[in-house]
Amino acid sequence: MPHSPYETRRTSNPPVTHTQSFMPSYLYIAREAAGGREIRSSIDAASEQAAIANLLNRNLLVVSIQEKIGRRGRTAGGRVALADLVVFTRQLATMIDAGLAMVQCLQGLADQTNNKIMRDVIHDVCTRVEGGDSFSMALTKHPKVFTRLYVSMVDAGEKGGLLAEVLARLATYLENTARLRKKVKSAMMYPTAVTIIAIAITTFLLVRVVPVFGEIYQGFGAELPGPTQFMISLSNLLRHNLLFIAPALALGVYGWFAYIKTKPGREFWDRLRIRMPIFGSIAHKICLARFARTLASLVRSGVPILEVLNIVANTSGNVVMEKAIRTAAGDIERGEGISNALGKHAIFPSMIVRMMTAGEQTGKLDAMLERVADFLDEEIETTLSGLTSLIEPLLIVFLGIVIGGIVICMFLPIFKMSQIISPSGR
Repeated sequence: MPHSPYETRRTSNPPVTHTQSFMPSYLYIAREAAGGREIRSSIDAASEQAAIANLLNRNLLVVSIQEKIGRRGRTAGGRVALADLVVFTRQLATMIDAGLAMVQCLQGLADQTNNKIMRDVIHDVCTRVEGGDSFSMALTKHPKVFTRLYVSMVDAGEKGGLLAEVLARLATYLENTARLRKKVKSAMMYPTAVTIIAIAITTFLLVRVVPVFGEIYQGFGAELPGPTQFMISLSNLLRHNLLFIAPALALGVYGWFAYIKTKPGREFWDRLRIRMPIFGSIAHKICLARFARTLASLVRSGVPILEVLNIVANTSGNVVMEKAIRTAAGDIERGEGISNALGKHAIFPSMIVRMMTAGEQTGKLDAMLERVADFLDEEIETTLSGLTSLIEPLLIVFLGIVIGGIVICMFLPIFKMSQIISPSGR
């Protein structure tokens, strides 16, 4: 059976499983046997005796030790902004490249950060590194701050002696991710704000303004034009049932978000959103760009290919793509090439598959994937710019139709005032 070109790397460097993250943690105070320097830190071990034995093997004399209660909830319980993580990664890469020791770098970064959660996290990571843990092992204690992708790249960089280079590459990846996320949010902010304002104005007109006209026209005792009567009936329905409609809408929105958090709901929504007109194309390209850039970063960092695909599947952001990647991973494990395995799934366009094939044949898969990601980012930016330019006049027209329609409906009887006041034709 033919073997995958990535099988040697996979078998020679299997994924690391961090068993220590499931062990109890102990706070200790110890002194160095040689210099007598006092060290206050923490250590993970199966038991207190195992922790003491581990410290003695490091030539540390234990003064006191106790199990750390509730430590995981505090150190792993907070999230930090992507911008803070980018700054931390970029500065750490620069300091390590300058030849500073890891503990010294972490202490300096902890002192200068303004984010309290990030500062506590860096302090804890620094303490663990000073206590003997590797940098990647210390990062696993904070899964809400450092993703599996982040930890895997750092682990590969430590093993390959290229930590500074990997961190710089990781910072670039995070910067690209943050920039794309910012573009999407900026493009959606304007239509969302206008839509909310339109709903608020329409509700105000129906609840406060239309009833005034209704009372005036009711005094004439004549039959009103159809559009006016419809608007008055809609206003009465909204006013008399507002206490029921508002909670029903809120419950419907809550139910929808709760549904898409379930496995079948998320799969339904992920399939639907990549098939929607205009917006579906953007969502699809965003998932593909994230896939290509993540895969490129991990392959270039030397992470084993099956571990790479597992991480990429978890970070794809779309269940359909995740299933396709996991199926492809099984084919790759059986010896098939990456491009052939992914090409079986329609969610990966033929253009991307062909570029990946060329990258595999030339041994520059990571560079080709970076080009794919850059190309997709440019397409997303162009589409968003065009969509933003198109949405603005469309929303103005929408506002004009809705609000202008209500106004015209309420003024129609005035145009036929003589018929309404004298319905008998006097």
